[in-house]
Amino acid sequence: MTQTPLNPGDSPLVREALNSVVSRETPVAQLPAQAGDAPDRADGSWPKPARCRVIAVANQKGGVGKTTTSVNIAAALSMNGERVLVVDLDPQGNASTALATEHRGDIPDVYQVLVDDLPLADIIKQVPEMPNLYCAPATIDLAGAEIELVSLVAREARLRRALAAYEGIDFDYIIIDCPPSLGLLTVNALVAADEVMIPIQCEYYALEGLGQLLRNVDLIKAHLNPTLRLSTIVLTMYDGRTRLASQVADEVRAHFGDTVLRTVIPRSVRLSEAPSYGQSVMTYDPGSSGAMAYMDAAREIAHRAAV
Repeated sequence: MTQTPLNPGDSPLVREALNSVVSRETPVAQLPAQAGDAPDRADGSWPKPARCRVIAVANQKGGVGKTTTSVNIAAALSMNGERVLVVDLDPQGNASTALATEHRGDIPDVYQVLVDDLPLADIIKQVPEMPNLYCAPATIDLAGAEIELVSLVAREARLRRALAAYEGIDFDYIIIDCPPSLGLLTVNALVAADEVMIPIQCEYYALEGLGQLLRNVDLIKAHLNPTLRLSTIVLTMYDGRTRLASQVADEVRAHFGDTVLRTVIPRSVRLSEAPSYGQSVMTYDPGSSGAMAYMDAAREIAHRAAV
C-alpha cells in the first residue's frame, strides 16, 4: 500500500503522528535498491554533489543519535571520495571528541567564530588519518553563546556568514551537529543549511517534540532561509528483537514516506565504544553492524540529488 508522505507544514498530521502508533509486527529492514538509484562511479567512489550540500543534523530530544549520526555519516562519505567538514555546534563537544580534534582549553572554536567573528579557516582541523575529513571543534565556551548572540546584529545568520566567507578547501558536504535544543545555536545551523536531517530513535517517545521542530523549520524557511528543506530522516537505535521498534519505524515511514532512509541504524556496542578511542565506528570497527549500517545510510544520502 502506498503511503502519503507527511507535509512538514501540516501540523494536524504531525499531531496525529504524535498521538498514535500503528500496531504492526512486520520488522523493518533495509529495503532493496531502487531502479532510480545512481550507481557508484567507475573508480568505486560515490557521486559528488553538483555543489556543497550543507546538512544540519537536528532534533531537540537528547540521546537520539545526532552526534553519532553526524560523525559516522561524515566519516563514511569521506572514505568514499567526498570532502567533508563537520561543524560541532554542541557545547558538549562530543563530535570533536569522536573525530580526535582537540577542543579543550584555549583552542579556537566555533564560539569565537559566532561571537568574535574569527574566520572559520582559523579553527578547522583535519581529522587524523582521514585526509578528506575536517572538523570545526566546539569547546564548553559555546554554552555561553546562546546568551551572547542575543545582542549581536543578524544573530541568526552568524554561522551562514562564516561559511560563506570561508576560503579554503572546496567541500562536498558540510554537516552541522546541532545541540539538543531549539535555541539560537540550532537556529544558526538551520539558517546556514540547505537540508535538515533528523535522527529519530526507535523508541516510544520518538515523535515527541517533532512537531515543534518541524514548525521551526517552516518558520525559518518562511522568514530566514527559503531554500531549507527536510531532506532526510534516519531511524536510529533499532532493536530488531522488539515489536515496539518495528511499530515506531513503520509509523515514521507511514507519515514521512521516502524522506526516511531505507537503512536503519541498529543498537551497537561498537557505536558507543568508538568515541572513547577518538574514532568513528567506521575506523574503529568497520565490520560491525553499526559501521555497515552507517556506510549504507551514507551511500543513500550521497545518491540523493541535492537541490
